[in-house]
Amino acid sequence: MSRFKVSKFRHAEAKVARKEAWIGDLQSSCPSGNPHIKANTRWIAFSTDLAGVLGAVPLESPKGIKRVISHLHCHSDVVTDFDFSPFDQQLLATGSADEVVKVWRLLESGQDLSSSPHVMLGPERSRVEVLLFHPTADGVLASAAGKAVKIWDVEQQQILTELEPHLNWVQSLAWKPDGSLLGTSCQDKRLHIFDPRAKSVACQTVLAHKGGREAQLLWVNTEGCFLSVGSNQMMEREVCLWDSRQLSSSLTSVTLDASPRPLIPLFDPSSGLLVLAGKGEKVLFCYEVQPAQPAMVEVHKCFLETRTQGTAQLPRLALDVTACEVMKVLQLSDSAVVPISYLVPRKSTHEFHKDLFPDCPGNVPAASAQSWWAGDNTQVEMVSLDPAHRPSLGFLSACLPCLDQDNQHLPSAHMEAGDQVKDLDNSVGSSLSSPVSSLASPSSVAPSLSATSGFSSSPSQRSLQNILGPSSAFRHIEGVVLPRTTHITNLRGLSLTTPGECDGFCANRHRIAIPLLATGGQVAILELSQPGRLPDTPVPTIQNGAPISDLCWDPFDEQRLAIAGEDTKIRLWRVEPTRLQKQLLEPEVVLRGHTEKIYSIKFHPLASDVLASSSYDKSVRIWDMRTGRQELGLLGHTDQIFSLAWSPNGCCLATVSKDGKVRVYEPRQAAQPLQDGPGPKGGRGARVTWVCGGKYLLVSGFDSRSERQLSLHQAEALATGPLATIGLDVSPSTLIPFYDVDTSVAFFTGKGDTRVFVYEVVPEAPFFLECNSFLSCDPHKGFQFLPKTACDVREVEIARALRLRQTSIEPVAFRVPRVKKEFFQDDLFPATQAWWEPALPATAWLKGANKQHQTISLQPKDMTSVSQVPKEAPRRKYLPSSVYLEEKSEEQKKEELLSAMVAKLGNRDDPLPQDSFEGVDEEEWD
Repeated sequence: MSRFKVSKFRHAEAKVARKEAWIGDLQSSCPSGNPHIKANTRWIAFSTDLAGVLGAVPLESPKGIKRVISHLHCHSDVVTDFDFSPFDQQLLATGSADEVVKVWRLLESGQDLSSSPHVMLGPERSRVEVLLFHPTADGVLASAAGKAVKIWDVEQQQILTELEPHLNWVQSLAWKPDGSLLGTSCQDKRLHIFDPRAKSVACQTVLAHKGGREAQLLWVNTEGCFLSVGSNQMMEREVCLWDSRQLSSSLTSVTLDASPRPLIPLFDPSSGLLVLAGKGEKVLFCYEVQPAQPAMVEVHKCFLETRTQGTAQLPRLALDVTACEVMKVLQLSDSAVVPISYLVPRKSTHEFHKDLFPDCPGNVPAASAQSWWAGDNTQVEMVSLDPAHRPSLGFLSACLPCLDQDNQHLPSAHMEAGDQVKDLDNSVGSSLSSPVSSLASPSSVAPSLSATSGFSSSPSQRSLQNILGPSSAFRHIEGVVLPRTTHITNLRGLSLTTPGECDGFCANRHRIAIPLLATGGQVAILELSQPGRLPDTPVPTIQNGAPISDLCWDPFDEQRLAIAGEDTKIRLWRVEPTRLQKQLLEPEVVLRGHTEKIYSIKFHPLASDVLASSSYDKSVRIWDMRTGRQELGLLGHTDQIFSLAWSPNGCCLATVSKDGKVRVYEPRQAAQPLQDGPGPKGGRGARVTWVCGGKYLLVSGFDSRSERQLSLHQAEALATGPLATIGLDVSPSTLIPFYDVDTSVAFFTGKGDTRVFVYEVVPEAPFFLECNSFLSCDPHKGFQFLPKTACDVREVEIARALRLRQTSIEPVAFRVPRVKKEFFQDDLFPATQAWWEPALPATAWLKGANKQHQTISLQPKDMTSVSQVPKEAPRRKYLPSSVYLEEKSEEQKKEELLSAMVAKLGNRDDPLPQDSFEGVDEEEWD
């Protein structure tokens, strides 16, 4: 079945940058007719219309400042190829028709890059055609000139080996990702695989493309699969996938068209995306390569405004991962460099999606040239693409001396990376002070990768607030999916089209009710006490008789389920105490009164048999379910009612409406709102809940730009507007809130999200204290929280939820890390309300009575409260010896000397010694 595995990148699409982001005003028409462009995390280099001159611009520039194009005068003839080192971002190798290979260290010096720090390799016996640095070893360079291929040690400026001459001109080189093999394509239509350290003769050769056009070779993975791009006997452009362990025939192939223009292939091993660009054409083909199938599946076709002269691929360390950018291509046209991003659409684009961005090779080599040549096969250390865990130090190769603008030697490249960066910043800081230099390059020689890629240049306001302001005691909360033995699996036929006002499904302490995608509004009832795989045969359901608008369990009667239908009726169903054994066709009670489709329903939190409902008729009705009659009605809404919520004391009802208003009613006093005030401006949906003991309203909705936001309102002063508002992200689903009254922690997530936002809500500024979010690898269809009694207090679990997926239900526990878990954490678990017992009957509440729930303790009998544990005597803390041995600065020495002098003199308020002497009588002076 792996053949039909769904790909994460099947919906990737190309997005061409707007013209403001293009790098223009350049002339790239190369005299040789073969222009090139290459890029790393710092520079973009490209061919120019001047013989022997390369253009270079920084990859990133300050916002609003135009990039300055610098020029490198490197050869006396046409530059035929060039390549950046995968490790040292300043190292560039160039090859030319003057039969010489040069390696440069790029320094910032304005319009003209310094041409003094370089190494010359050669001369070759023919024009240099291809250059390629080694992927794991520092300073190993492969060059192809005519029919010869050489492997160079750049630091020693010597040839490590020269491979057997090809029968015709070499067209491309490709190192295997682990650096063990070198592949070449030749004008004789053959592909050759060499092991340079074993022998100079090709170990494998295959006739790949029978057409006579230019062929290219690219490795796919370390297992030995590679791609070849060329033309077949019918002169049609084609791509073939090969396995180097079996070259008798290709694994699979794709034929494009009969265009005479050669293809430029770009491949990303991490995502498997292959981008093909035809020289002189205005289209990019994107395929996903799946060696395990094997298959090459077309993903996207991008049409461009300008003709392609060359293309380059940015390293993965330069991708904007928060925008789900899985690949980035630079198109070189006649007059501009055009960035093209390949994005995977995700609902949440402001967070790191690990499934799209596995760890990739870092920027520090695994071996030196000599150790690799001696047989060292160490691989480059993998690094995370998560902006929070990015490496921030650069690497300086020992291949070339690092010189400043006055050709003065800078510190040796053999130092530690941290020392390199520190010394280089001190040494070349002056070279970056000129205006031209500061525009032409980043602000340091070894910039952090987050700065060069631009995806984490500034922290969010919420993160900065957590650093500088108060923090929550729950900031380290952790969401954990419980073991698979607790899951309910093999769900089938779920309804994923419930209205936005509905949570999608509902649950109580014992049962789950899930709408099904079937005619007549069917609802499946599942038992939490019976996890495991559901039978393949159909299960008994509730036949509601009309499509479902909303549903919820009665908090005081766990066998009663209320279902609101699109036929304006609310049906009350009674489920058997055991598992549902047969189809339920007749409801216990039907509530009739609304004239249009119902939005949502909510049971009263204290009084039994009281239910509130909202409808398209813009009314809120309150029902007595014992009699089946409407007892109260609320008016005043002028548009759709998004959400309603009862206050904790059961006296008030809050609503949020599409008309941009938040309202508070006292249903037993008046039909008109007691308070109203401005709510969310967006008309896409909103939710409201009471927080902080019923003194505040927390509203989740959208702003005018469709960004999801949270706002806090004072319940007794709604007209003044929200006390605080924070923006979260851009997503189409409404955030569904759950508020834990015991801890003041609020959870927010939407149907189709992969993230649960967690905040502690406090009644003073800054009001919202951000906590760790819960992230999942795939979207959930709904999220329902269980009663507090379902939490495992021994594991310091403050909340438990059920996560509804496409085919399963998973319990998720939210835990607070504590050291002394053997004690009951009474600071996190105060006495909780016994909400499952009604405080008063419907008749009493309707007559004006008020009463609160009783509270119970969650402390197990065999656990001691952490507050009762005797405190240990504080231990003396000794400072490490490094503190005493650390050399003091001049200011510290002066301060200590001054303190010693003051101590020596003593307190100026003390009496002087002579003040204590006794005098003599006046007569004795005579």
